Amino acid sequence: MFNFAQISDCHISEPHGMADRMYQTARHLRRAVAHLNGLAQPPDFVLCTGDLVDSGGSGEYAILADLLGQLAAPFYLLPGNHDDRDAMRLAFPEHGYLAGPEGFMQYTIEDWPLRLIALDTLVPGQSGGQLCEIRLKWLDEKLSEQPDRPTVLFMHHPPFRAGLVKMDKVGLEDRTGLADLVRRHGQVEAILAGHLHRFITRRFAGTVAMTAPGTAHQIALEPGPEERLSLTMEPPGCLLHLWLGGEDGLVSHVSYTGGCYPVHTVFADG
Repeated sequence: MFNFAQISDCHISEPHGMADRMYQTARHLRRAVAHLNGLAQPPDFVLCTGDLVDSGGSGEYAILADLLGQLAAPFYLLPGNHDDRDAMRLAFPEHGYLAGPEGFMQYTIEDWPLRLIALDTLVPGQSGGQLCEIRLKWLDEKLSEQPDRPTVLFMHHPPFRAGLVKMDKVGLEDRTGLADLVRRHGQVEAILAGHLHRFITRRFAGTVAMTAPGTAHQIALEPGPEERLSLTMEPPGCLLHLWLGGEDGLVSHVSYTGGCYPVHTVFADG
């Protein structure tokens, strides 16, 4: 038995940047790190599932590296649509796995009874995500290597529509390819994602897919005027995943990280 945490959508900006001014994202991530470090059963490692910074700038990644460096547990990174692969690699040179195949940040974590496979859904310059033929072929090969070993996939863009109108328009393109692949490989226990700034679960291709809440701001359930993106300061949080093995498999919990403010809603263009 072991446990691991998932944080997502940190949106770190430089001091006085928009995300810092509006949502205090660095302050919230600092609280999330302290929360994880202070758990009675701290995570064995932490997955960071994309949109780690707000604009992909080197200054933002320097702040992110300082904050994540305070985690007591090892951590693994993935890019989201707000991230920049080259800037991320420069900020985390010790994370050699970020080199990835064909320039994508895809890799496996092999150190635990549960195997974890990272998928890179970033399309530079676009809010939506994609798993192209190259990325899916790599995943097919990795799943074929160990067909009997329980496996979790983790990525930024979730492989399902969530009923959040604005976000569904910038979701994962062509989910069919991933669904077909997951159905052919029965060892996929779950798919973990971010992007939606809410905890959402859904059945997908014979397994369970879920998204993590943001470490600061959340996506409001009610759309804004003319379907503008609505953001709310509901309590920030993370996911805690416990691997029990056997018939019990993977159990996931929401854990609120503190530092929330009175709920209010703001509108953004996306």
